Amino acid sequence: MSVNFNTIDDFDIEDKTVLVRIDVNSPVDPGSGIILDDTRLKLHAQTIKELSKKGARVVILAHQSRPGKKDFTTLSQHAEALSNILNLRVKYVDSIFSASAKEAIRNLKAHEILLLENVRFFSEESLSRTPLEQSKTILVRELTPLIDYFVNDAFAAAHRSQASLVGFTVNTPSAAGRVMEEELTVIQNALDNVQHPCVFLLGGMKPDDSIDVMENVLSNGTADSILTTGIVANIVMWAAGVDIGQVNKDFIASRGYEDMVAKSKDLIERFGDKVKYPLDIAIDGDGERVDIDIDEIPNESIFDIGVKTIAYYANEIRNAKTIFANGPAGVFEDPKFAMGTEDLINAMASSEGFSLIGGGHIAAATAGLGLEDQMSHLSSGGGACISMLAGKKLAAVEALKKSKD
Repeated sequence: MSVNFNTIDDFDIEDKTVLVRIDVNSPVDPGSGIILDDTRLKLHAQTIKELSKKGARVVILAHQSRPGKKDFTTLSQHAEALSNILNLRVKYVDSIFSASAKEAIRNLKAHEILLLENVRFFSEESLSRTPLEQSKTILVRELTPLIDYFVNDAFAAAHRSQASLVGFTVNTPSAAGRVMEEELTVIQNALDNVQHPCVFLLGGMKPDDSIDVMENVLSNGTADSILTTGIVANIVMWAAGVDIGQVNKDFIASRGYEDMVAKSKDLIERFGDKVKYPLDIAIDGDGERVDIDIDEIPNESIFDIGVKTIAYYANEIRNAKTIFANGPAGVFEDPKFAMGTEDLINAMASSEGFSLIGGGHIAAATAGLGLEDQMSHLSSGGGACISMLAGKKLAAVEALKKSKD
């Protein structure tokens, strides 16, 4: 893949002020407010440390959750955690572009690091607009005169067109950070140089994204087979004429996904048995896991794929040369229904093919099993990764490309 955006290597950043957008949105304990997982903080440490080591004055913009959610909080704790991970002091200011924040930026010396407040405390950050429109927001106008370069390392948020992600690229020399650079290079290379047979394992609770991926990779010949799980499988089974039970149909409808049934039916008609769905499923029978063939599904909620399906899918995965996976196979948080997700992850880990885990819950499940190192690539961004797999352009990446032109 030819890199058509700037990277850190393209700029001399010594004694320059560099604004870095990272994504350290982390799970937070609702009771204590303590960060439960510092994976994303560790991920961005490479970019921050490199900028600091090269003599930059590093200013960090990041977000935590969004207004109205219980984990929407300040970044003071993130600054402490980053300091410990980097073994460098990360200063923190509890505002974004106030007089005190701007003064803190001006007072930075080479190699020093400053984390600004949660950028989503700024209401305009929630609006999706063009880079030119975002360049005119107060956030961008207030900070731009204080910085020399903008580095976007927030791959996990790259599908969003928000002020802190695209606004600075209009008037400031901009580059991708190391996380962004690696994600874009690895995922695009995998898509450009697919080894066959190629299998897509698609599940989870966001079927619209998965069905967009199915449409794209089947139409362009990337995928040899799609293995469906989770609510995606329920929709595909319904589309194929399987009686999944009224309770499962009602759940799909309540989430606003009923129109996905017609789309799935169209894909089945066009691509036949390349679209796979479960042979059996698992329900809760008086607190126990019960596996049932799909022609006998009772009017009960489906919680996982069944054991026959697990064996069938695992065999497909082990024989594949390329495997893309997004979304868990079932309610993996419940030990009774973790089998589908865990066994398929294990199959990917034992495969000799290229394996890509597309972020989100399946990445968390992979990490929980300690199998991250057994995968070819574990993406940090579920939404951004699946957008790439669906053939969609990422707003923040397009802004970086335009900045280079």
